[in-house]
Order: sequence, then structure tokens, then C-alpha cells
Amino acid sequence: MSRLHLGRLIGAPLLLALLLCASAFPASADDYTKTRYPVVLVHGLFGFDAIGGVYDYWFGIPQALRSGGAEVYVAQVTAANSNEVRGEELIDQLETLRALHGYAKFNLIGHSQGGPTARYVASVRPDLVASMTSVGSPHAGSKVADFVGTTLPEGSPLRPLVASFVNAFADLIGLLSGSNNSQDSLAALKALDSAGAARFNARYPQGKPATACGAGAGKVDGIAYYSFGGTSNSTNFFDGSDIAMIAGGLLFGGEANDGLVGRCSSHWGQVIRDDYDWNHLDEVNQIAGLRGVFSSNPTSVYRAQVNRLKNAGL
Repeated sequence: MSRLHLGRLIGAPLLLALLLCASAFPASADDYTKTRYPVVLVHGLFGFDAIGGVYDYWFGIPQALRSGGAEVYVAQVTAANSNEVRGEELIDQLETLRALHGYAKFNLIGHSQGGPTARYVASVRPDLVASMTSVGSPHAGSKVADFVGTTLPEGSPLRPLVASFVNAFADLIGLLSGSNNSQDSLAALKALDSAGAARFNARYPQGKPATACGAGAGKVDGIAYYSFGGTSNSTNFFDGSDIAMIAGGLLFGGEANDGLVGRCSSHWGQVIRDDYDWNHLDEVNQIAGLRGVFSSNPTSVYRAQVNRLKNAGL
């Protein structure tokens, strides 16, 4: 008997046995990010859900979370307005999801101004929120917003002119992303400067750090609070947006920052980490995933955070 014929005789039964074993013990699905409550991603200033239904603000992150079993929704709130206005819009969207699908609560993850927006919802509608995670959020205000406010003070004839241009830009973002919400860039500016952040924190202090650069309570009124952020400006030579991050970083006077938000300002609740090698756009895997060669992969960090929520029963 030839070796080839013998190999076929032995190989066929072996292959059949392997197939039977595979059917008896199927590979388990990835449930690494399968949380009890759905995840809702909340964008920041000049943000969107998707441009033209194609290009995502959270570049590749929803897909990465869904691959591990998470139910993920991307909120669409006004590109430029106060935390309260954006928060009320987010409440409307959460109530719609609850009505459609019967969800009890949600895990909110907010980037930049999306953090205070999510905090507002957690404060005024705790029945809707299981956890709030902020990413690169200016909880103590942004020195960039302070600079803009100082350059264009109340009463300056340039202030309304510049505001009209910024509102038009925000309207364009809304148009491209399918939103027609009213824009108010001056309200956004007041929400993001140091004085506005202090007023907001006095009204909605849940999770506020005990010291200027410390951590806050990890759970308040049954809601878990987390935060993380980056401290780099220029991270990739091919990313043209790094120029803006470098310019913004110059306003921090040597304080570690991500180009728009200082390291300590990003603290809220339990601080997971405040020094990722990311700038403000890297924190949402922008632009198109360009970042430092040796920096942490944002999608992996988000997956780890959602797994943390899962393990906490959220």
C-alpha cells in the first residue's frame, strides 16, 4: 500500500474526529466588553456621531467595543453649546432608547466636553445612569478657553463677530452629521473656561476630586465615576492636527496637558490614568488612528475600561 493511500486512510478518520470535537465544544464568543447596561459615547465640543454616516468621531472605538459583546450607542448632541443644553439633549436620547428597548440604565463615556455633559445627566437624572467615564475632559476648565475669553472679553466688538463664524462652523458640522440643533459657541466658551467650570462643579459636585489634582469618590448615589486622559501634544509627524495641539499646549505654562486640557483638570472620580501618550484627538483615536508609534492603543484602553464596568456589574 502506498504512503499516499495510507495517509488518506488515517487522515480521513482523524479529520472527522476533529470536526466532531469542534461541534461538541464550539468556540466561545468574546464577551470581554459585555456589560449589564449599554454604553453610550458622548462627543465633545465640535463633535459629531459620524460625518456623512461614514467617518466616526470615535474612530473604530464603537466597533472594538461591540466585538466584545457590548451594546454601544453614539450620542449626537449640539456641537457647540452649554453642558446643560447638551445634557438635556442627551437625556432625550437616553429616554428614547429606554422606551424602545427597555434599558434600565446606561454607562456614559464622554470625551472632552462630553464628560461634563454626561456628569450633568448623572446629577439630574441618576435613574438613567449606571456609570460615568470622562476622557480628557476639562473638569476644572481649559487654559485654551481662558485665553480665548481673555482675548475676546465681554463687550469686545469682535466677540459676537467671532462667535458668528464659530457658530457657522458648528452648523456645518451639524449639517454634515445630520443634526440641526441650535449652536451657541459663547455658551460653550463659558462652560469650558475656569470660572464656568467652577460654577458647574458647585452645582454638580458628584465625583469631584478632594484636592486640585487628586481623585474623587468612585461612587456617588449608586453611580460609578471614572476618568482618564493624555499628556502629549505632538504624537505623529503625519497628523496635521498636531500643530493645533502644540499651539494649545503652549498656553499651559509647563503643566502637563493634551493640547487642550491639563492633566489635573481631567481628574474626576476614580482616576484610571492621567498620562497616556496621547493628545486631545488621540484620546478618541483621531485622526484616523494616527498616534505615537509606542503609545497605548486607544481602542484597547476603551475595551479595558468597559471590561472594568462589566466586572463591576455595570
